[in-house]
Amino acid sequence: MPAHITGRITSADWKELPAGPAETTPRLARASVTNTFTGGIEADRTTCEYTIVYGTEKTGGFTGMELLAGRLEGREGSFVVEQRGTFAADGTVHCTFEVVPGTGTGELTGLTGTGAFTYAPGESSFPYTFDYDLG
Repeated sequence: MPAHITGRITSADWKELPAGPAETTPRLARASVTNTFTGGIEADRTTCEYTIVYGTEKTGGFTGMELLAGRLEGREGSFVVEQRGTFAADGTVHCTFEVVPGTGTGELTGLTGTGAFTYAPGESSFPYTFDYDLG
């Protein structure tokens, strides 16, 4: 049975650049993001790359990969999650993520799992949930 953990994510840096014509919609962008995870996952300054589609100026979706290096409930290692999400005109972001198979290292070798988070505008950090198994 998978373990269930929770925690918080704090976004430390966001650098976004257009990926094609910036004056049209839909339009594409890329973002390099740095996050810090606390709680069940302890990972400082993660590496995350997103591809973003803006359907309007304030709504759209994204997909990305994030490398987390640190600890999962005290176990040392790293792993990558694939993220998919949407953002609404009010600034709310909904995202689900899944461990990319075979990316667990160290004590996290064999890690599988899925999680989710919701960001509400104005939050300095936001909650995540993660259900995982180490096989």
